Amino acid sequence: MSKIKSLICKATSSLATKNNDNNNLEPIQENNITANTPIEQTRWNGWGNVNINKKVSTHGAKLIKSHIGKTKKLPSVSLQEVLKTVPKSRLPAAMTELETVSIDNEVRLRHARGQSFPDWIAMHSGDFEVFPDGVAHPQSTDDVETLLKLAKEHDLIVIPFGGGTSVAGHINPKKGSRPVLTIAMSKMDQLIDLDVESQIATFGAGTQGPAVEAQLDAHGYRLGHYPQSWELSTLGGWIAARSSGQQSLGYGRIEQLFAGGTLVTPQGILNIADIPASSAGPDLREMMMGTEGRAGIFTTVKMRVQPQPEQELFKVAFLPNWEAGKEVLRQAVQGNIQLSMLRLSNAVETDAHLHLGTTPSQFLAISTYLKARGLSSDKVMLTYGVSGDKAQNKLALTQFNKLLKQHGSVTGKITDIMGSVWAHGRFKFPYLRGTLWDKGIMVDTFETATNWKNIDEQMQQMQQAVQTSLANEGENVMAFTHISHVYKQGASLYTTYFFRAAKDHAATLKRWQKIKHAASLSVANGKATISHQHGVGRDHAPYLAAEKGKLGIQVTNDMLKSLDPEQRMNPGVLIGD
Repeated sequence: MSKIKSLICKATSSLATKNNDNNNLEPIQENNITANTPIEQTRWNGWGNVNINKKVSTHGAKLIKSHIGKTKKLPSVSLQEVLKTVPKSRLPAAMTELETVSIDNEVRLRHARGQSFPDWIAMHSGDFEVFPDGVAHPQSTDDVETLLKLAKEHDLIVIPFGGGTSVAGHINPKKGSRPVLTIAMSKMDQLIDLDVESQIATFGAGTQGPAVEAQLDAHGYRLGHYPQSWELSTLGGWIAARSSGQQSLGYGRIEQLFAGGTLVTPQGILNIADIPASSAGPDLREMMMGTEGRAGIFTTVKMRVQPQPEQELFKVAFLPNWEAGKEVLRQAVQGNIQLSMLRLSNAVETDAHLHLGTTPSQFLAISTYLKARGLSSDKVMLTYGVSGDKAQNKLALTQFNKLLKQHGSVTGKITDIMGSVWAHGRFKFPYLRGTLWDKGIMVDTFETATNWKNIDEQMQQMQQAVQTSLANEGENVMAFTHISHVYKQGASLYTTYFFRAAKDHAATLKRWQKIKHAASLSVANGKATISHQHGVGRDHAPYLAAEKGKLGIQVTNDMLKSLDPEQRMNPGVLIGD
């Protein structure tokens, strides 16, 4: 027992040190960011700030390779090589002469792709296929209205661009005879008004997550919407794709936070009033969310905010198995325990996280401790949080700890530190993709939501579909899943998978297409959604009818055509071609 205690002390000290490190893994500091990250400071062929990297532990990479086999890195082209392939702009002089429009080759390249797996293949192979003919940077609603009028006059395709973080093909121009104008909203990034009495903040729709919180924090307020893409994604993008943040249990999904705003459409300006509740017919606010740029472009948005919490804590607990963890989540949300976040990793993900997020000595100490406390390889990790005043948090934690104990949880000082470590690096997972890419390890995700009674069957179907999708090539795929958003009715399921790069970029893309198709079919079964938080884009559009039905697709299409009769706004996205 003394040896175990010694290991735990060393691991606890090591994790605490890691949590306080001021190195390049330091998380984005919300209070120090007052403006959007300039696109020039982001990687042109990967995720995020060029000055930030995320390491992968040697034994973590070894674990992945033990599932998928030895890997080999794919080559990557240089920025200069790709710039040579950018064709001459097809925009008319009436557009190129505008101060708001750029036809610079690098600007066009940096707005040609998002962050989906096909986008990564394009960016590293150099085969972009199509580039926008120009990129506009409007500074006002009037500017956007002028751009859409000119787009109609000159028969242009228009693609709205927020933070460029789409993982479903929302912002990729398609081949066609009409020139493509991408409208980037990055200059509309300011807090315009704060109604303290009603707790409504009005922002430019191009404001990125860190800038949202920094500007609100200066007044003592918070929005609390933290998607994994928070560092770069924007308010307008969150609304257009109906996104969900890590603390949706406490702060709500974007549909609870979005109160109204201004949508510029090809037919004119649609003003959505920020009324707290209404029975006056269909809700235009709900109708315009999730339209993914097909209906128009959000320019100003009104968001429901709240005062900064007195205290915010994140903790970790381990439970004997998936069933116990799932029951804790279900009972907590249905019992109205006031938590801000619940995240449950299945056994495979738990093991992977313990490998990827620790040194070998830390992993040994934590594993030894959990085994000594009676947990086996079936153990699952539950990460949870509270946000509020200290009295409210204390009550919530007391209620939740009681529920945890009823289901055989293991907690302690080391798990509390693990919660802080998670919070410290919560927005860094996307950086891991680049690190693994350089090792020849391909990684992607997909997600859904379903009712509680279908959770286990859905997860099993998803993982089996992915794991066997490359069997005809003799390839293994590693997959694991977590629940990260819970509701009284059900929960989300978020699956991450790893596979080997093939001999070249084209063959690797074909492997991904097989996996993606198998994954999409596994959720397009009438019991789950094709997307809980990433939107539809182009990648999910072929599977949408299984969820909406023929009439549902018709109703949606008719609504979009009423605002964009010539279908120049992001054609092919959401409904498909």
